Parts: sequence; structure tokens; C-alpha cells
Amino acid sequence: MTTSYSDKIKSISASSVAQQFPEVAPIADVSKASRPSTESSDSSAKLFDGHDEEQIKLMDEICVVLDWDDKPIGGASKKCCHLMDNINDGLVHRAFSVFMFNDRGELLLQQRAAEKITFANMWTNTCCSHPLAVPSEMGGLDLESRIQGAKNAAVRKLEHELGIDPKAVPADKFHFLTRIHYAAPSSGPWGEHEIDYILFVRGDPELKVVANEVRDTVWVSQQGLKDMMADPKLVFTPWFRLICEQALFPWWDQLDNLPAGDDEIRRWIK
Repeated sequence: MTTSYSDKIKSISASSVAQQFPEVAPIADVSKASRPSTESSDSSAKLFDGHDEEQIKLMDEICVVLDWDDKPIGGASKKCCHLMDNINDGLVHRAFSVFMFNDRGELLLQQRAAEKITFANMWTNTCCSHPLAVPSEMGGLDLESRIQGAKNAAVRKLEHELGIDPKAVPADKFHFLTRIHYAAPSSGPWGEHEIDYILFVRGDPELKVVANEVRDTVWVSQQGLKDMMADPKLVFTPWFRLICEQALFPWWDQLDNLPAGDDEIRRWIK
């Protein structure tokens, strides 16, 4: 009998994850998660051949490995979490997606830089990345602390990618809506498999774009985004397209009265 993908994910627990994935450190030993993986083997050298040096170093960051219910069960390098071999075996990590809207109700999009190792040159939402496996971003067993951790990570990455002053978009300005669970391949050996925290925020801060993170930015109306998505020359990240198709526009219509965040995990995996 063939094991479903959902069942593969559900089989991964705090007690089994290190056996199933040797590069994953159990949650109690998350500070010992393998690093620096990007410089430790010939296979890593081949994986990253020709890529931007700073982007390669970022693949050593330690992401939060999860069980089916979004509970932290370990830590593993960004490289480990984004290899399709591991994703196909059910390894899932935590992420966040920021949607920033200005006073005109326009959404800030970014085009990922050509230097990005995964999903390069694709258009996506304002910022999408991963909380690190540190207390301030990982949170605990309760959803409230995990949401706060995702917000803290969002502030950090908005500054890192777009040069946005943390004072312009402090963590308490973000509105958590829900979590989505999806998986998608990128190019070559890479992909994504995430439980993604959806965060809305209002603002129109000064941007100081980091060139090897972001290729371009644009503020768009709802119709402007629909026109972009209808353009066959433009490519969008799979998570952003899913969010657009499933939920974005009704939320966008409620910017001045957003619904309270829910405790549901919306499963968008096959």
C-alpha cells in the first residue's frame, strides 16, 4: 500500500526526526544543528557551484523543523530544509509571508534577485522567509508565541531584503491572519515545504533594496496584480500564486477591518 504524502509528514515526530533526517538536530539540541553544511562536502560544492557567495552562506541558517501540527521538533539548515530529497520524504519547516499595503490600498511586490538559490527572478509578495531556530523567533508550544516569533522574523527580514527601518514597521503593527501548508519544487534539487504564517501590515516606508536579494519592487492595485498575473512573461512564486487564488483578494477587500487571526492550518498540499 502506497503511503500518502500527508501520512509521511504525520509520521515525523520529535522522537523520530533525527533518525529519519540525520542533519536535523532534535529540538532540545537545536543549537547543535549541522553547520556549516554549505562548505562541508564535495556534494555541497556542486550544489552551490556558480551561486552568489552571500546567498550560499545564508543556506547555513537554522530553520525550525515542524511536525504536522506546527510544533517545533528540531532545527536544520536552510539547505537541508530546501532539498527536494528531504521534502519528498516529508520534512517541513516554518515560514512567514508579509503583505505590506500603503494608504492607497496598494500591495508591495518584490521580484526575487537572480542571485537567489531558490525561485530566482520570480515575482512574489512583499517579503517571504523563515523564522530562525532561536527563542525570539521560534516561540513555544502556544500559537501566540509562535505568531510573535514570526512577526519578529518579519521585521528582521524586511530590513535585510528591502532595507526597511525596523522602527517603520515594528512587530506590533503586523496582523496575523492564518497559516498555510504547501509544498512546491523550485529548480534543480531545490523546493519548498512550509507551514507559512500570513502577516498583513500597513506602511509606506523608505526602501533601500539589497541587490542580491531583490531585483525589483512595485506597488500594485488589485487590478494591477491581476493584470500582472495574466501576463505570460511574468513568473510568480508558487506560494504567492496559491495565496492569490485561494484567499488574497477577499482579505484585500477588508484591509480596514481585517478578520481576526484563526488557529486553522489551511492544507494546500496534494
